Amino acid sequence: MRGEETAWEDLVRLHTRRVYGLCYRFTGSGSEAQDLTQEVFLRVFRTLKTFRSTEGSFGTWLARVSRNLLIDHYRRTRQERVTDSIEEQLPMMEETGGAAAVRPDHAYAGREASEILQATLQKLSPDLREAVILRDLQEMEYREIADVLQIPEGTVKSRINRGRVELTRLLRKQKLAV
Repeated sequence: MRGEETAWEDLVRLHTRRVYGLCYRFTGSGSEAQDLTQEVFLRVFRTLKTFRSTEGSFGTWLARVSRNLLIDHYRRTRQERVTDSIEEQLPMMEETGGAAAVRPDHAYAGREASEILQATLQKLSPDLREAVILRDLQEMEYREIADVLQIPEGTVKSRINRGRVELTRLLRKQKLAV
């Protein structure tokens, strides 16, 4: 907030992966997620002075900024989403060492399961999808999700439950073990 360039670089480095994951899970497209991640950090850079640590954690504020941008994007592009291959994520996984320790057959199976999960997530309504993504994939607390979505905690729990039930139903329909 004091304009320290190294602090900004650290902040971006620390949070890029989480923002990218949220954008990817919401859009289903690696290239869109990269673009949206950049847009999120541009918006954060422009609005950083509005962050108030007394009102919540930086992570919650960042998730709210990300969500608002994703909603804007969704409204602009109301067309049906098409899931890109998970292979776009492999270079990032290799940088972190995630793919190096995995046997090729397990990596393929994991990639296939991830593609199926991503395609199935796209079939959920945006409200249910974002609640499930924030809880199960971003591992946020109910309270944090309520802050990000600006809805009561009970509504968060309801959306997560309904989203999980619908996701399970859709996966079973595809004859996948849940």
